[in-house]
Amino acid sequence: MATVILVRHGRTTANASGTLAGRTPGVRLDDVGRGQAERAAERISVVPLAALVSSPLERCRQTSKAVLAVQPERPGKRGRPAPEPLAIQTERGITECDYGEWQGRKLGELSKEPLWKVVQSQPSAAAFPGGESLSAMQARAVAAVRRHDAAIEAEHGAGAVWVAVSHGDIIKSILADALGMHLDLFQRISVDPASISIVRYTGTRPYVLSSNTHAGDLSWLVPPAKPGRRKAKADAAQDAAVGGGSGPAH
Repeated sequence: MATVILVRHGRTTANASGTLAGRTPGVRLDDVGRGQAERAAERISVVPLAALVSSPLERCRQTSKAVLAVQPERPGKRGRPAPEPLAIQTERGITECDYGEWQGRKLGELSKEPLWKVVQSQPSAAAFPGGESLSAMQARAVAAVRRHDAAIEAEHGAGAVWVAVSHGDIIKSILADALGMHLDLFQRISVDPASISIVRYTGTRPYVLSSNTHAGDLSWLVPPAKPGRRKAKADAAQDAAVGGGSGPAH
């Protein structure tokens, strides 16, 4: 089972001004956002990553670069060639929702639109004028994350950990899917700038290991050194432990 660390980009100039940036080019992290991204990167730095995948938008690429900057070198294994250095992979499937005619407008202004109430109470029925529906957004984002997760596990084995840097509504929709929630309930999930959420996909079900965290040690995600132990733990973790289990070993 691979594990994905979902990272929302740090705060942007648009976030700070209450503007719905959408896919507007040139929206970048502000000073607060850069600090947030660096702190998230430091948390992740203790975990050797198998892959780093990013939305193509500038704010996510900036956040991804912060994560990449503090990643340790990838050690080689005896008798095998040294692995390629970690690099940022761009994935359009986890780019921001296409908000269409809502893009670039103030949230205060948009809250007066009839569609706003639909977005809040029945997201599955919401389609942005000139853009995409929230259902379509969720479908392509979940498909992209599950596809990468399966490929990373196939290449790097059970216990591999990777990062996907994306956007608030995208990550909320991925978490809703992992939790088995209908999209109409996804507004109950909060995903703040530069927050970290963690999902582990298994043959039985996805497990949401954390959601919207801003602090805390992530060293428990480091896979065990012995492949045999890793395989045994991976097999056992397919099922939910009755009574809640013992949690991470450290």
